Amino acid sequence: MSHPDPLAVHPLPAHERVVFLKPLIDSPRIVVGEYTYYDDPEHATSFAHRNVLYGYGPERLIIGRYCAIAAGTRFLMAGGDHPTMGVSTFPFTIFGGEWAERTLDVVTGMPSRGDTVVGNDVWFGYQATIMPGVRIGDGAVIAAGAVVTADVPPYAIVGGNPATLIRRRFDDADIDRLRRAAWWDWPTELVTEHARTIMAGTPADIEHIARENGLEQPR
Repeated sequence: MSHPDPLAVHPLPAHERVVFLKPLIDSPRIVVGEYTYYDDPEHATSFAHRNVLYGYGPERLIIGRYCAIAAGTRFLMAGGDHPTMGVSTFPFTIFGGEWAERTLDVVTGMPSRGDTVVGNDVWFGYQATIMPGVRIGDGAVIAAGAVVTADVPPYAIVGGNPATLIRRRFDDADIDRLRRAAWWDWPTELVTEHARTIMAGTPADIEHIARENGLEQPR
C-alpha cells in the first residue's frame, strides 16, 4: 500500500506507542478524523479513557484529520465543571440521595461552552491540556505543557498557562490560501502524491495543487 491504512490501530507495527485514533474510538461523544494519531509509550490505546476526562454530559470532543497528539495531552470536558454561582463549589449532586434531590437543578442549569472542536493538521505538544468548549483552528500548534483556556485561531502557535499567542505561522493571505485549499480533505492518493510539498512547500504551492485538481473551496 502506498499510504497507511487509516483503520489500522498501529500504523507502525514496530512502534505500538503510535496509534491511529479513529478505529479505537467507540464513544458517541468523541469524533476523530482519519490519520489523527496519538503517541504514548504506555497507554496509547487507552486515549478515550485516560486522555478525555469528565465526559459525563452531552458535550462532544471533535478532532479533525491529520492531527498529531503527543503523550499526556488531555482534553477536559464540561462534566468536570463545578458550580460557581453560589457560596460553595462542592459538587453535592454527584453523591446522590437527598443531596442530589435538592441540587440536581443547580447542576443541570449550569451554563456550558458546548463542544470542544479541534480543526485539522493540529499539533499538540507533550502534556498539553485543553479546557472545555475550546475551539482550535486548522494548522495550529499547541506547545508542550500549554493550558488552552480560550479559542486558538488557525495557524497560530500558543503556549503557556494560560496559553497565549506566541506567533502566527503565516500571514492572513496565506492562511486564507491554506484553508481554501484544505489539503486534509483531498483524496488520500493526492495527499500521498504531494506529501513532500505539503510538508515543505509554500501556501501558494498548496493552493496551486488544489486549484489544479478542482478542490479549492470558494471564498
